[in-house]
Amino acid sequence: MAWQNVSFLTDAASAEPLCDALIELGALSASIEDADAGTADEQPQFGEPGTPTTPGWQRSRVLALCESDTNVSELLQAACQQLGVPPIRDFSVTALAEQNWVQLTQAQFDPIQISGRLWIVPSWHESPDPSAINLVLDPGMAFGTGSHPTTRLCLEWLEKTVTPGCSVFDYGCGSGILAIAAGKLGAREVRGLDIDPQAVEAARANAERNAVMADFVDGSQPIDGMYDVVVANILSNPLRVLAPAICALVRPAGGQLALSGILREQADEIIAVYAPWIALTVADVGEDWVCLSGRKI
Repeated sequence: MAWQNVSFLTDAASAEPLCDALIELGALSASIEDADAGTADEQPQFGEPGTPTTPGWQRSRVLALCESDTNVSELLQAACQQLGVPPIRDFSVTALAEQNWVQLTQAQFDPIQISGRLWIVPSWHESPDPSAINLVLDPGMAFGTGSHPTTRLCLEWLEKTVTPGCSVFDYGCGSGILAIAAGKLGAREVRGLDIDPQAVEAARANAERNAVMADFVDGSQPIDGMYDVVVANILSNPLRVLAPAICALVRPAGGQLALSGILREQADEIIAVYAPWIALTVADVGEDWVCLSGRKI
């Protein structure tokens, strides 16, 4: 089977309603991207809880996927009439042939070397170094495949920090990658928490695949105990709000904490927020992101 890829430009206000209308009228999918991506006029879209943003791009490109026999001109005209917006006359259509989508998706994800002894390996790949510590992890719905600088920073920190027999808590576990790494690095007790039930299920499945004993819970369950090592790779706003709760999990007299998901310009503020409990410093930098760490006295 072949499909048609339809592309046209519109403004930020019209892009999402047009996508919805196109799907309602028969398009298989519709998405929006920055028409100026890769140029000096590109508009990055950043956002995190509690941070106001203006969503969308002034010059938006709508991409729609349609059946091969769809009359694209009529589809676009119907969508515009439904919304009461001017007709779209300038659009492009390209044919999209049948392909092995699973194979194409898998080809985008190769093993990632974190260090000399730590690799992240998708399940369909052979490990480049069978003698290394290999974390078997596939892309999925939960955040954390090792490709983002913040995940790499935390993995590198864990490799230096986790000692055999220690206890580790992963706050905001996502896919469970950090907790799983801690277990493979020798931690005796590993726990993780995430507010997303799908992330918790993904983390449990990933831990089982890696033969790591770890306990993952969602945010509705009480958290108790204190841990030798605590890591939180989330965003700066949640890190501010959760500072007392996160620090309460760090064992006194030597427990260690690492935080990431923090942009360079946010580091000083996060350090100040955590100062009443733990003195943090910049442990490492990756691109525009930092990893902060400190030891509880």
